Amino acid sequence: MTTPNSKSPSWRERALAVFPAGSNGEFGIPPELVPVLQRGAGCRVWDTEGREFLDFTMAWGSALVGHAHPKVVEAATRAAIDGVNYAAVNRRSVELAERIQALSPCVERIRFVASGTEATMLCLRVAQAATGRPKVLRFEGAYHGQHPVGVAGMIQGRPRSLPSCDPSGAGAAWVERDVLVAPFNDLAVTKRIIGNHATDLAAVIVEPLHRCLTPRPGFLEGLRELTRRHGIVLIFDEVVTGFRLAPGGAQEYYGVIPDLVAYGKALGGGFPIGAYGGRAEIMEVVNEHRLPGPNYAWSASTTGGNPVSCAAAIATLDILSVPGTHKHLHGLGQGLRQRMAAVVRGSGVAAQILGDGPLAQVAFSAEPVVDQESWLKSDRARGRRLMLELLRRGVFLNPMGTKLYLSLAHTEAELDEFAEKFSTALQASQG
Repeated sequence: MTTPNSKSPSWRERALAVFPAGSNGEFGIPPELVPVLQRGAGCRVWDTEGREFLDFTMAWGSALVGHAHPKVVEAATRAAIDGVNYAAVNRRSVELAERIQALSPCVERIRFVASGTEATMLCLRVAQAATGRPKVLRFEGAYHGQHPVGVAGMIQGRPRSLPSCDPSGAGAAWVERDVLVAPFNDLAVTKRIIGNHATDLAAVIVEPLHRCLTPRPGFLEGLRELTRRHGIVLIFDEVVTGFRLAPGGAQEYYGVIPDLVAYGKALGGGFPIGAYGGRAEIMEVVNEHRLPGPNYAWSASTTGGNPVSCAAAIATLDILSVPGTHKHLHGLGQGLRQRMAAVVRGSGVAAQILGDGPLAQVAFSAEPVVDQESWLKSDRARGRRLMLELLRRGVFLNPMGTKLYLSLAHTEAELDEFAEKFSTALQASQG
């Protein structure tokens, strides 16, 4: 209880009192800078202190069409009037499933969940049930969601010893037994690992665009050939790339079709959603008529496929299906990366600008950054200082050094505004 002369705690102080580090996950912002957001519109957000930020995280990429897009808000509001959730197949979930089936090259059957984490987790379980094999292979540095396999091999907590899995951050020691790790973009090493463990491998899961690292020519094609040859399920984690790089996602953009795919983020237009799907014969392992098995995987979601998120997703796909939309998104991304590269060149700093589509990332390194090992050799402390300086200058982003996200709400004017702030922040982050 406060006295008449006492000062009420600020929203920042209240957040720090209830959330570890004042965060709901990963941001790692110093206490004095922690913002508590209150509203968003287009590509900007405002906090409880009235500060305006140019948003370059866009809800970690889930608001690809912009914050509070009128068509998305209208669709979700209209759906909510009929009931927020039934925990059952509904008209809007059927419509959305059909839309995704028409867009995604690999999806013959699909199920909805509530997040990208659940989508990748179910892909892995389905692959293990379908093959009867225990192990999975993932790539060093990738993030596939909050489950143990999704985090294992992402955080460098101990000396590198591939294909052994570093369990740091996973909270599950068993990943050392059942998870193998390969270097992204190195097909020769990956081929050797798969060859040595093929009889135990249920799946290979990969982000086709690995964080912001583009696949080398032939890498994804090589994975497709290797997994097909050994009867291993190839999973594309398209939680980030889905509907962002092209209407058909990375499958369409890179021309490689997996067996299973996981979706999330941009699909919901900012609303929580996840989906996983793929070849019909593999997806049959979640058919309840096969219960209890063999080759059966339990799959159910209380809020997966709820009509509100599905309505928002249908509206989002409508927006993204307008002719020229993805060309525009790629143009924005190219423009952002070009501006960042020009600033870096002018500063004389050894750095590279990574990314593809409406995504970008800076790596302070004179050497090419093509995988996790080369990323870890970059000056990540300098990168964090830069991100914090940008935050101080009114750019909302994740200062942990992850990617910058663009949206349809960004314009050339916002790119110019960012480039100016990027230049001054780069200078301030020296030393």
